[in-house]
Amino acid sequence: MLATPKTREREVQDPDPMPGPGKQRRRIRDWLLGALPVLLTLVSVAVAMTLGRAMWRAYMETPWTRDGTVRAYVVTMAPEVSGRIVELRVTDNQFVHRGDLLMVIDPTDYQIAVSRTTAALREAQFDAGNAASLAQRRDSLAKVDAVPFEQVETYGNAAAVAQVQVQQAAANLRQARTNLQRTEIRSPVNGWVTNLLVQREDFATVGQNEISLVDADSFWVDAYFEETKLGSIHVLDNATVQLLGYAPIVRGHVESISRGIYVANAQQSQQGLANVNPIFTWVRLAQRVPVRIHVDKVPQGVQLVAGMTATVHIERPPTAP
Repeated sequence: MLATPKTREREVQDPDPMPGPGKQRRRIRDWLLGALPVLLTLVSVAVAMTLGRAMWRAYMETPWTRDGTVRAYVVTMAPEVSGRIVELRVTDNQFVHRGDLLMVIDPTDYQIAVSRTTAALREAQFDAGNAASLAQRRDSLAKVDAVPFEQVETYGNAAAVAQVQVQQAAANLRQARTNLQRTEIRSPVNGWVTNLLVQREDFATVGQNEISLVDADSFWVDAYFEETKLGSIHVLDNATVQLLGYAPIVRGHVESISRGIYVANAQQSQQGLANVNPIFTWVRLAQRVPVRIHVDKVPQGVQLVAGMTATVHIERPPTAP
């Protein structure tokens, strides 16, 4: 059979005129290759939306804050007696143990006071002994009517007054000895000497702070959480503390939640009325409430310093079945 011109034209346009499964599979493959970019785009968008939602929930709902501060108790050492500082045993930023001697105030005057009060006590004891002997003698004589009863009462009162003077002299001696002991100022805690400005030969005044100690056993973290996140925070929840200057994580747990913060509108005016700020903004900022974080473990190489900045994350406990 001879090929017509139209038949030859179809053969040129379709190099594989043979119908069958192979041609159908090729069409399906071509369609999949064309749809693959669209499918990849849809999958990428779905993954991005899922991750974005998870990050949004973690950012908005997970209790965490960048507003954290390392805190510690500072013990101020103020002398209880006055005098010239004759010994200064510590330097700035030095670590000291409980009971270590920090400085010594000139004890000369207080040693003299101990000697004087000791002598005064002995004199009072001697006088009290004589008064008691006289009173006892008058009492014996009164029993045989050798002396009037009035003398017995007079000498008895004198003996009682002498005994009171003994007690007063003993109290003065105890006070003098206490003041002598107070000339040696010792550390009440384990900690670091901080901001030491006193020098030897300075004059120490009663009640004036001379040495400050950062208590090494008192470090904690104050984390200021927005009030909208307090419902997700509970006592004993685990906490991770990321210090601004260190990469290792400090571990801890929620010790307590503050029950009060300062409210400016609660202050009274001179007439006793509430002093309310008349300015109102349309944006209401959530109050920040302090949450105390107890430090459980400090990684090796990390030095806690009171006042350091920290980011605090609260780890929610697993949900009970």
